[in-house]
Amino acid sequence: MENNKTFGRFLISKRMEHEMSARQLAIALDYSAVYICDIEKDRRPVPDDILEKLPALLHLTEAETEEMYDLAARSRNTVSADLPEYIMEKDIVRAALRTAKKHNVTDKQWEDFIRRITKESD
Repeated sequence: MENNKTFGRFLISKRMEHEMSARQLAIALDYSAVYICDIEKDRRPVPDDILEKLPALLHLTEAETEEMYDLAARSRNTVSADLPEYIMEKDIVRAALRTAKKHNVTDKQWEDFIRRITKESD
């Protein structure tokens, strides 16, 4: 994910791909057009109820949905909305994350780990 990409830019891009105006999106989400405009201009964080509706409304792929969650989380300085439940229900996940933090695991090490997991599940 690009570091300069924001949730607002992402939302505008996906909305425009579907030839949807900000007003049409606002109506579909049951919010004011001004409120949606503020989100698109990164003036306000996106509420959870909008996050839940966007994947279906904008026909997002799994990868696009994950990117959307990550961008929303970055704008809020929180963990992506699709992860907390998984993290909290598995002790080993929390242990793995703390170990990675303690040992300052690199991106390459994480990529290798992801590759191994993906290979094992195929």
